[in-house]
Amino acid sequence: MLKIVTLPASSLRKRSTEIDRSFLLNKETQKLIKEMIPTMYGADGIGLAAVQVGQNIRICTIGKAAIPEKHQLKQEDLVLVNPIWKKTSVRKVEDIEGCLSVPKISGKVKRYKNIQVDAWDQNNIPLSFKASDMLARVIQHEVDHMDGILFIDKARDLITTD
Repeated sequence: MLKIVTLPASSLRKRSTEIDRSFLLNKETQKLIKEMIPTMYGADGIGLAAVQVGQNIRICTIGKAAIPEKHQLKQEDLVLVNPIWKKTSVRKVEDIEGCLSVPKISGKVKRYKNIQVDAWDQNNIPLSFKASDMLARVIQHEVDHMDGILFIDKARDLITTD
């Protein structure tokens, strides 16, 4: 498993770099993606951005628990490369979030309920889909990571957990 980078690491505050097709498809990047998924699950996470494992590139994994069954393809986890999202409504929903890179802290964060996502998958195949509820929240959280933003920057009522 990969080591998860935690605060106060300054790398978590830097914008991650977009990658191109050749970088995505090289053996090292494919190995990273394959290692990110068990790392995410091993740490009881539902999403993981590459910056959280020391790679400042725009890749994230999202666990299948966040993906509504009607959208799941063969019950697989989701890999997003260079993801971009846009709100599709003004409605925001507040919920409690935590983060593998900010251990033992949680807080209430408002996120858009419905978004449109454009990205590539791990095989450089374009993806374009609508996301709502938990999936939309996780995508927004992971893209924030890629932009050097942590959930604690947006949260209120932070609490320490064990």
